[in-house]
Amino acid sequence: MTTLLKSAIIIDAFSPYHKQTKDILINDGIITKIDTNIPKKDGYQVVELDNLHVSTGWFDTSVSFGEPGYEERETLRHGIQVAAKSGFTDVAINPNTSPIVDNKSAVEFLINKVNGSATNIHPIGALTQRSKGIEMSEMYDMQQSGAIAFGDYNKPVSNDNLLKIALLYAQNFDGLVLSFPKNNSIAGEGVANEGKNSTLLGLKGIPALAEEIQISRDLFLLGYTGGKLHIPTISTAKSVQLIKEAKKKGLNVTCSVAVHHLFLTDDELHGFDANKKVTPPLRTEEDRNALLKGIQDGTIDIITSDHSPIDVEHKKVEFSTAKDGTIGLESAFGALNTLLDLETMIKCLSNNPRERFGLDKITIKENEKASLSIFNPEGDYTFSEENIISTSKNSVFLDKKLQGKVYGVFNNNQLVLNS
Repeated sequence: MTTLLKSAIIIDAFSPYHKQTKDILINDGIITKIDTNIPKKDGYQVVELDNLHVSTGWFDTSVSFGEPGYEERETLRHGIQVAAKSGFTDVAINPNTSPIVDNKSAVEFLINKVNGSATNIHPIGALTQRSKGIEMSEMYDMQQSGAIAFGDYNKPVSNDNLLKIALLYAQNFDGLVLSFPKNNSIAGEGVANEGKNSTLLGLKGIPALAEEIQISRDLFLLGYTGGKLHIPTISTAKSVQLIKEAKKKGLNVTCSVAVHHLFLTDDELHGFDANKKVTPPLRTEEDRNALLKGIQDGTIDIITSDHSPIDVEHKKVEFSTAKDGTIGLESAFGALNTLLDLETMIKCLSNNPRERFGLDKITIKENEKASLSIFNPEGDYTFSEENIISTSKNSVFLDKKLQGKVYGVFNNNQLVLNS
């Protein structure tokens, strides 16, 4: 198949065509020519779209689907279509299914289920058996079957020695360990950020300290053991500072932030909308600004949607009893596009996550594989249910003003566009 992208503005700091408007010719999934004007020919699949922009394919490092076990929330096949139409060529799948992804058979099931799709999936294996935090999982076997990292989704490793052993053991095969930043003893039964708003609303609070003390512990352990540590979805100003200091000391640590923590604060909770109940909780404006600064100065490496579909039965309930989580694939670009310049966004959505999680490096030039996200950064709109492709509709961004349009992806010699 031959595909021709006409008048595409290329956003790729590693490409010789960065910020240039070019035609891109793709034959059998490989970029064969980039030039100012490539003539159309019979049989070409031609893409001509308003203000067409392309970048290297986006990689979301924290995506949950339902299957297996919670197919009513999202199936793998439909979820992969959602990811593609949201601009993501690659997604890392969290292990929070039923059964938990804690062995090589479970990893292989995920990969084989959607093999050949436009969007690639990369399973994250559970760090501990059944994500119970008691015994270490079969990490090496899972990596041999395709797992790219190991962590218990939204569950902290409370056992200090277990995390120490995991960091030591993973070094034998260059494994990446994830440690969710939450101290359950301090967080207790909290459901919202501890502060002015939780007090006014009568909601049990989760102190920022619950995140920061866990990160401090993780960094001390990493300094002792060595190895590779990734801290997902940080949310406080102090967390940014702790990781910044650790990097200066030479520790091999990275971190991510969820889009909603860059965009929203706990002021959103006054309507008791359970869609706004997420983990970690939405924090303060001071925290939000510190996170944005952390993106700009390179302390925060990766941005994720932290996509987590929850069925209506577990969201249309009282705030304190609702399940945590928001979908985020469809709204990720539109939200980030209101906050960040395109180069910074692409670095945190593509280059940095690919490098940290061990995916092949890609760039937009001739004789390279075409792995492209396709979008238009212009145009404001209000995000509504009409913009949601996911089976579950639990979006924290409903009724928010976003900017830009994702057209889709070209990856694995397949073009997927929004209708």
